[in-house]
Amino acid sequence: MFKEILRSRGFARSGELEFTYGKIKTPAFMPVGTLASVKGLTPAQVKSTGSSIILGNAYHLHLSPGEDIVAAAGGLAEFSGWQGPTLTDSGGFQVYSLGKIRKITEDGVTFADPATGDQIFISPEISIAIQHKLGADIIMAFDDVAGLKEERHRTLEALERTHRWLVRSIDEHQRLTAQKQAASSKNQAKSRNNPTPNSQLPTPKLFGIAQGGLDKKLRIKSLEFVQSQDIDGLAIGGLAVGESRQEMHDMLEFLANKYSTDYPRYLMGVGHPVDMRFAIERGIDLFDCVLPTRNGRHGTVWLKGDKQVSIKNERFKEDFGPLDESCDCQTCTGPYTRAYLRHLIKSKESLGGTLLSIHNLRYLQRICESYQ
Repeated sequence: MFKEILRSRGFARSGELEFTYGKIKTPAFMPVGTLASVKGLTPAQVKSTGSSIILGNAYHLHLSPGEDIVAAAGGLAEFSGWQGPTLTDSGGFQVYSLGKIRKITEDGVTFADPATGDQIFISPEISIAIQHKLGADIIMAFDDVAGLKEERHRTLEALERTHRWLVRSIDEHQRLTAQKQAASSKNQAKSRNNPTPNSQLPTPKLFGIAQGGLDKKLRIKSLEFVQSQDIDGLAIGGLAVGESRQEMHDMLEFLANKYSTDYPRYLMGVGHPVDMRFAIERGIDLFDCVLPTRNGRHGTVWLKGDKQVSIKNERFKEDFGPLDESCDCQTCTGPYTRAYLRHLIKSKESLGGTLLSIHNLRYLQRICESYQ
């Protein structure tokens, strides 16, 4: 699945991930398409930024439209019109983000649907089953994420539960994979020209998630355990959940020489240019975050030198130059001036958020490309 191509600055490396839909180069940033849609952008616009893989969320897609609908459409890539590699989060992040409306037990997590109040139960087995039906190329083990502000006292408890849930996630993944392969062989024997929709879904690769918060001993313990399991990739979880930038960077520095070379490494929930550059040079291959598109919709962009700027600033009112002369994105090379982009955002025109999101995504992809 993963092939390391070259090592460069520090622990930085370039590589390739191979999927049903083809190869992607790493390091790579994955735009977040929580509900099978990167907010405000068409799949073609996302591809224009250099993005090659996008992320969906199993918890939210389970609520709407439901994994059975997505499976019937041929999987997440076909359903969304993306038609490229996809990754689905397991719902583990919602253990953290929906902390006020969930209850954790050893069996799994019960959530209250924010829209209806209905009780929704997700276990490692249910999460893996949902993700298999969604048809993602990469799926994540279900984990217990403890925040690093209010829940730092839960770090050890969350780590140990994450390890137990990883074993259960692997068992269910292997069971469903064997089941899918048996069904595919049976269908091909009946009719090689007419496979069933489920047999067309990719057999996903499973990533395990290492936890441990900011405790270095626990991080080593978790890394060793996760890398000892039958996984296809390694994710670093439990960062970007309330700690300072310096605390995150200190942990990434500590972990840089402790990863197995066999797996792609995914730093979950990180997407600021400063953090990405630092993490890539400490051996990270994959990233995801809502920041570039969320910032774009609110009028904030990154410009040359990682400067974070609000286009709403008065100084752009009569600025008829391009957004960023050093950028090759559709926004910066198109007929769009800073004054026009400011006007769109100030007027709450959705096109403004779209154009700024395109730039922000391209900005992050250009960082990744500089290490490939």
